[in-house]
Amino acid sequence: MRFETGILLLGVMMLGACSTGVTREETSSVVSVPDAVVQVADPDQDLTTARLRPEDNCYWYEHNGPVETTLLPLRTPNGNQICVAQSG
Repeated sequence: MRFETGILLLGVMMLGACSTGVTREETSSVVSVPDAVVQVADPDQDLTTARLRPEDNCYWYEHNGPVETTLLPLRTPNGNQICVAQSG
């Protein structure tokens, strides 16, 4: 029985190594950030990856950390989040 279990486990591990990995779906597209946003944004943020998320009408950018890439809110030097004013 142990031999059969070992063979089964080895087969599952080999098939797992053949998988292509999970791709990330973008919920919003990368856009050209307006000049007004560039002027008020903290310069330590990556504006080339900034995007406007329709869920909250705010700008977010990709922060490449040592372990993973994370979406963070685009902020002013004072720490205020940069959002588009909603009309109405």
